[in-house]
Amino acid sequence: MSALARLHARWIAVRDAVVPPETVYAHCDIPCGIYDPHEAQIGALTVLRMDQLIAEAAAPAAGAKPEEQAAYVSKLARYTAVKEQHAERVKHEVRVIWGDYITPDHVKAYPQLGDLVVRILKQASKARQSPALAEAQELVKLVQEFSELFWTTKGAKTRRQPSLQKSGGELVLPVPA
Repeated sequence: MSALARLHARWIAVRDAVVPPETVYAHCDIPCGIYDPHEAQIGALTVLRMDQLIAEAAAPAAGAKPEEQAAYVSKLARYTAVKEQHAERVKHEVRVIWGDYITPDHVKAYPQLGDLVVRILKQASKARQSPALAEAQELVKLVQEFSELFWTTKGAKTRRQPSLQKSGGELVLPVPA
């Protein structure tokens, strides 16, 4: 190994010691052929539930103890953090299906698919930015439409079933043949 190569390797080792590399995960670039919009649906329902909890959270009364105020702020911060994670999860799951599964033939057969993906990505961002229940409900609706189209591309019929989650809503599921 040349002196320059050794110096470069040493620089990378020092850099990695100071700022360790982040582990990344992918689903998956094999491709494995296993795709399902279920996690996007759960993510959208979670965004909705967090907005419901934010709306239900009672602000402490004027003159409340500092601990009560801190507990309220902490609760809102946790709800918001979970909402952020799940909105991003929706975007991730939809992007993976779009990028790894959807083909030009799918887009030709279902021309609304590309627009729907863009609308979901933008709506997930809107839902992150606002505690308005309507934004989260719209995200759920769009993800349900996407799920129905996804299963249609696989030749499956779908049904909507109550999610049985505290947020309410429905899940789109494929119907066994």
